[in-house]
This record gives sequence, C-alpha cells and structure tokens, in this order.
Amino acid sequence: MRSIVWFRGKDLRVADHGPLAEAVAGGEVIPLFVLDPYFFAPERARDLPHRMQFLLDALCSLEANLAHLGSRLLVVPGRSVDVVPRLADQWRADQLLAHRWVEPFGRERDRRIAEALGREGVAFRLFEGETLLPPGSVRTGQGGMFRVFTPFGRACAARLPADPPLSAPNAMPPLPGDVVAETVPIPRLTDLGLEANPRLQAGGERAARARLAAFLDGPLDGYGRDRDRMDLPGTSRLSADLKFGTLSVRQVWQAVSDQGGVGAGPFLNELLWREFSHHLLWEWPALLEHPFRPAFGGFPWREDAGAFEAWTEGRTGYPVVDAAARQLRAEGFVHNRARMVAASFLAKHLMLDWRLGEAHYLRWLTDGDWAQNNAGWQWSAGCGCDAQPWFRIFNPVAQGERFDPDGAYVKRWVPELAGCPVAFIHQPGKAPPALRARLDYPDPIMDHGLARGRFLATAKAHLARA
Repeated sequence: MRSIVWFRGKDLRVADHGPLAEAVAGGEVIPLFVLDPYFFAPERARDLPHRMQFLLDALCSLEANLAHLGSRLLVVPGRSVDVVPRLADQWRADQLLAHRWVEPFGRERDRRIAEALGREGVAFRLFEGETLLPPGSVRTGQGGMFRVFTPFGRACAARLPADPPLSAPNAMPPLPGDVVAETVPIPRLTDLGLEANPRLQAGGERAARARLAAFLDGPLDGYGRDRDRMDLPGTSRLSADLKFGTLSVRQVWQAVSDQGGVGAGPFLNELLWREFSHHLLWEWPALLEHPFRPAFGGFPWREDAGAFEAWTEGRTGYPVVDAAARQLRAEGFVHNRARMVAASFLAKHLMLDWRLGEAHYLRWLTDGDWAQNNAGWQWSAGCGCDAQPWFRIFNPVAQGERFDPDGAYVKRWVPELAGCPVAFIHQPGKAPPALRARLDYPDPIMDHGLARGRFLATAKAHLARA
C-alpha cells in the first residue's frame, strides 16, 4: 500500500497522528505539505504574521522529526485542489490520508479533492484528531446538536474513548525511489515579507511537549483558582499548540487526567468548551458570517472608525482593555479574561460590530482558530451560544480590580501607567489632577454607565422587533 500522508497545518506532529500511524503500518509512506497560496501568498501571509511564524517553526520541527525517523517531508507549492490530485496520480498512490477540518472552506476543499481522486480510483480517508470526538457525533436525545454547553459537556465527557494516544513511529520507510516532485524549501519569514517577532512562542512538537510538562508541574494545580488572574502565569499557554496540532487534544486530555489534582477538572472543562466550539461550527457553518441567535440579525451596530482605531491601538482610557489590545499586537496572545473584557467593550460599550473584533483578533493571534475565535466573540457580544442573557456587560474597571488587583498586567502593557498608584490603576481618570497630568493617558472614551444603558436600550428595542 502506497499512502500519501497530507499534513495540513493542524496536525504538525508525529505522535498521536492517525494518518501517519496507519500509513507506516501499511507500507510505503509519502509525507506531503502543500504551500497553498490561500495562506502562503506573501500578501496573505502578511495578514497572519504571528500564526505564520509559529506555523513555520512547527513545519521545520516536523521536517526534522520525519528525517530523524528515516523519511522526508515533501513541500510543494500550489493550490491544494490542483496539486494533491496531480501528485496522487503522478506518484501512483493508493490512498491519501489526512485529518478532518471543521471549517466550511476546508470541507469544500476536501469535497473537491475527494471528487477528483475518486475519478482516478484513489481513496481519500479523513481521520479525526482536531477534536476529542468526531464533530457532529454528540447529539441530544432528540438527535439534534446541543445549544447549551453544560449538557453538551456532560454528554461529551461520558462518551470519550478510553484508548490512549498513539505513540510516534519508531521508524519510517524511506521515500519510494520513483517519487519525484518539484519540492521547495520551507519558506523563511523574510521570503513572505515578515520579520521575526522574538516575543512569540516557539512552534514545534518539542516546544509543545515542554510547555505541557511545565503546565503539569506548575500552574495546573492552581488552575481553578488562578486561571482568571491576568497578572499571574496561571494558564497552560497550550492554545497555539492545540490550534496547529503540535500536540493533539487527546494527548493533553490524557496527560492532565493522569496528573489529576484539584486543577484538572476545571482545565478539562475548558477543553470541552473548545470541543463545543468545533461541534457548533460543524453543525452551523454559517456562524462564521451570521449570529448564532437569529434575533440579532440586522442589529444596529454603530460605525465609528475612530473608536475602532482607539480600541485596536489601546487608547480607550480603560486600562485592561488597552492592555489587551497592546498584548495582542506585541506577542500574539491575550489572556482569556482580558479577551472577554476587551470583546465585551467593543460590542457593548462602543456598540461596534463584533465581526470587526473577530477579524482583528484572527489576524494577530498566534492561536487564532476559526471555531474558537468565532464562538468567543459571539458569546461576548451576546448573540452566541450561551445560557446567560445577552444583557451581561463586563465592567472593565471592576474586572481589573478583581483579576489584576495590583495592576501588574496593566503596568506591563500600558507603561505610561507604571507610576500610577494601585488605588487608581484601573480608573486613572479619577486620580488627583496633578497625577493625571503626569500620566499621559487618555480619559475614558465613554462613561461605563452611559455605554451600558445605551446598549441595553438598543438591544431591547431591536430584540422586541425581531
């Protein structure tokens, strides 16, 4: 059996890789990565600077791991829908093996490729791996998709398979001697018009395993207590590894379950939230363009380019919101609590369309994942899948005082407030006039109480008509 194993950017590892394990067990193996211009054209890559840097790191790591096992990663440029069927025919492959994607554009790509391969008699087999359970497989008693997380989480946890993650192959066969392709080196950042950002996490399977080990040895134990603290390293920082598949979600689930402790339950629940977002997008692909709650269709979002620019640049006068904006651009990551506060502020204080924020975050996040980013933004805007009412509005001052009590998070990312006393760090506008004059920090872009009232009145009126 001659198998092409198509690595596709969400499975950049050799451990717990179903397609690779099956191909190695079956005979000849051809590892392939396609430099599709959908992502790798320089003008596209420049819109994804942080994800692209992590991806290239991970690709280089994968290339080295495959070489260590005795094989070679073939990197071929071109549109996947054209390149993959052509190479399968040219290489006389019996089958093409890959991991499934949940995004609608990935599903359409796979449909077109399956159709082309079918005409040539080449099997195209998709494996699960991005999620714990196959998308669409966790259903209500009536056979539909869950619309609320808690019952979904219970149903999902009850169905998880007991099989351990797959080990990496001990060795791989060399490439078949007759396999020839116009391969290219993995691009460098400079080839794509990008500069390296030293603040970003390093990509790759080894770096991912090191992050997992560090989490198990440290933050996991206090995860339930510290995960919302913006000033503490209380989270796993594994989100980019899960997005690019340098670790599989099964590996993380198994490692945390085996470790146990008081923090394991809260963390595993977060993995189930991740699962929920992917199942939602599988069930309703239109979520990438439309609100989950139909009543929010046609919502009268404001148009205010100046307010959006202030939000993206961290000049709103609300320290936590501004710290989140600057952290995003600087290191491609934002603490989850800060993400929620910043997203709520955009949609409910500024009343700007949540899709603007979704696109901005997807551009700059290293862990930018379509399903999770969309679910988080819709949840924050009140139009998503959430058991709580749409009228929940985060108070950015109260959130800062609770989850960044000494202002360490704010002072790190908003250095003009470094000299501000703790009593005023989350509301510097209330500092004495002499101190305010020295801080060089803008007044709040709008009053919290007025913004809250405006959104509630607008939403109530709109939903009454829906």
